[in-house]
Amino acid sequence: MSNKQAAGIIDHTLLKADATKEAIIKLAEEAKEYQFASVCVNPAWVKTSYEILKDTQVKVCTVIGFPLGATTPEVKAFEAKNAIDNGATEVDMVINIGALKGKQDDIVEKDIKAVVDAAKGKALTKVIIETCLLTDEEKVRACQIAVRAGADYVKTSTGFSTGGATAEDVALMRKTVGPDIGVKASGGVRSYQDVQKMIEAGATRIGASSGVAIVKGEASNTDY
Repeated sequence: MSNKQAAGIIDHTLLKADATKEAIIKLAEEAKEYQFASVCVNPAWVKTSYEILKDTQVKVCTVIGFPLGATTPEVKAFEAKNAIDNGATEVDMVINIGALKGKQDDIVEKDIKAVVDAAKGKALTKVIIETCLLTDEEKVRACQIAVRAGADYVKTSTGFSTGGATAEDVALMRKTVGPDIGVKASGGVRSYQDVQKMIEAGATRIGASSGVAIVKGEASNTDY
């Protein structure tokens, strides 16, 4: 896969709290130019992004319960439905991390399923497990729960916690979910070499704010 081909699996991302409308418009225009898989924006910017991208192949992705995952299943379901109504066709939801660590797997599954059900037939659901906060056993359990709940993807990270994607975590997630579920690596993927490592480990989608630099073969020092 060349630098330019990599664009087709990158979610071109801007999730910072201080992102302005002008910055979101620039993100969407870049996504059009480089043919990224999607733009990934906060829910407040879904409609703006959709208006720019509706006549293109670029999808609008958003985040649900972001970045802590600590809202209720009902709130996450409403947030997903609202985002889909505004034009999102992919929703990346953060699990209830505390419930997972407390071995309340039924709560975690209910939480994911609420978003899966809200999105069914309208949008892909990607489940952010926040690997940097989990043991390997917890990562495996989170992925198994996401599969049971009907998710389309599992995703490593929000990019807003203590760490991002690693090739080791991606490989573990791929091994756990098998070949039919997507694996998204996000957080700290800043170069084409990083992208190659994640793909080799089993990633099928990349979340990055460095998409333009990656496609151009340049280095980037952005956080996400």
